[in-house]
Amino acid sequence: MSNPERKPALLAEVVEYLLDKPLSGLTFRTLAEGLGVSTYTLVYHFGSRAELVREIVQAVSERQLFVVTAVANEPGDIGTHLANIRNSWELSLNRRNLQLQRLEFEAALFDGGRTGGGGNTAAMFDRWHRAGVEALERMGMAQADAELEARVLVDTIYGLHYDLIVTGDAERVSAAFGRVVEGYGQRVVALLGAAALADDLLDQVS
Repeated sequence: MSNPERKPALLAEVVEYLLDKPLSGLTFRTLAEGLGVSTYTLVYHFGSRAELVREIVQAVSERQLFVVTAVANEPGDIGTHLANIRNSWELSLNRRNLQLQRLEFEAALFDGGRTGGGGNTAAMFDRWHRAGVEALERMGMAQADAELEARVLVDTIYGLHYDLIVTGDAERVSAAFGRVVEGYGQRVVALLGAAALADDLLDQVS
């Protein structure tokens, strides 16, 4: 009789095993040897290497969901929004989270070979972007501006994560992050002010 809890537990073991190893060298044979299980067990639960990589990407990405949820549940004020963004960065400095981020970047290259949409990495990026857009719209920002500002921020933070993984210079990269968030906050305030002014002008002429 199969154990429904075995696959999630096995996937967790796989992720832990890969924290300090390149995904490019992953095979069922090397993984089976590393985990002390049979290749049959891996094939039974994951089917193929492509499916295993898909499951790895999903498992790695899910570590970010509670941060995305915090942004998605914001009441619509800039202070809470910026605090959530800063909190997400502090969490990314954790050594294990850095290892998971490295794994996520590498896994993105193996995520079915898809570009322009599709796959778990694209879905995770879209969740980050959509949460940012909706947070800005709740503050009163126009959709076009919210779409652009959220994309700039998410793209930049992904780039800073890459910098952090490559250089390991947490102090300097964190300083750059602080500058990014400062500029982002200033642009958000300016755009919200411009939108409020435009609304006032429309009220005056209507």
